[in-house]
Amino acid sequence: MPDREERVRFAAFLNVVFTILEVVGGFWTNSLAILSDALHDFGDSIALLVSWLFERGARRSPDTSRTFGYQRLSLFSAFFSASILIGGSIIIIFQAIPRLFNPEQVNAFGMVGIAVIGIIFNGAGFFLLKKGESLNEKVLSWHLLDDVLGWVGILVGGVIIYFWKFYILDPIMTLGLAAFILYNVTKNLKEAINILLQGVPKHINLEAVKRDIKSIKGVIGIHDIHIWSLEGETDVFTAHIVLDDETLKSPEPTKQTIKETLQKHHIEYSTIELESRYHCSGMVCEERHTNNP
Repeated sequence: MPDREERVRFAAFLNVVFTILEVVGGFWTNSLAILSDALHDFGDSIALLVSWLFERGARRSPDTSRTFGYQRLSLFSAFFSASILIGGSIIIIFQAIPRLFNPEQVNAFGMVGIAVIGIIFNGAGFFLLKKGESLNEKVLSWHLLDDVLGWVGILVGGVIIYFWKFYILDPIMTLGLAAFILYNVTKNLKEAINILLQGVPKHINLEAVKRDIKSIKGVIGIHDIHIWSLEGETDVFTAHIVLDDETLKSPEPTKQTIKETLQKHHIEYSTIELESRYHCSGMVCEERHTNNP
């Protein structure tokens, strides 16, 4: 199975090739919808190429300047791609509104043919990126799903226009598609902001993590828990865990059990500070000492 960088690179290649074909097809059919989508695909191509470069950089090993590595470059790429997608959708909306009042004639037969090619190209890229788990790949997959659904709309619209000359259908479907994509990309953008703020990833239940750790034999308390993600795929955990006296005599087996429990919650990296019930450190304990001098 191709890795993350290879998936993004191949999707970028597909999108660039089809954008060129789309421009040619837009002039051939005299279709504003296809030319508008070509502009949108050009933005997608830029986003995919930049994402590929970011993905390459994200694979660099940690160094003295970036001890966590460069994985968050993938997150910045997600922001860039989301911005391109939002901007492109807004452009499409402004182009579609005038056509509600002044529908234009197009080569409907040519639209159908180009739409079939568009569905094949963009569908292949979408399913390839959909296999990835990173936030960057999710946002990029929405770029390509945008195009797939757009071409499905053009295909259906082309058929209807060909038989019934119902030209206003094209801008109506365009507006609906743009609203759908804006809604979904906004959700991904919200998650990206949460990751930048080092919030708990949406796929992790903090209370469930605490409950499972407290259920481990020898664990009598837990505090100063921090869970965040580097880029939406690699999750990190730090905490102070209080053990009973007997467990503290040989804590390694319990520590290993805690790490295995965290892995069940998709947390790969963890830093754990073990404490006795008589010794307390961290923010919770500082507050305790402040309130009880």
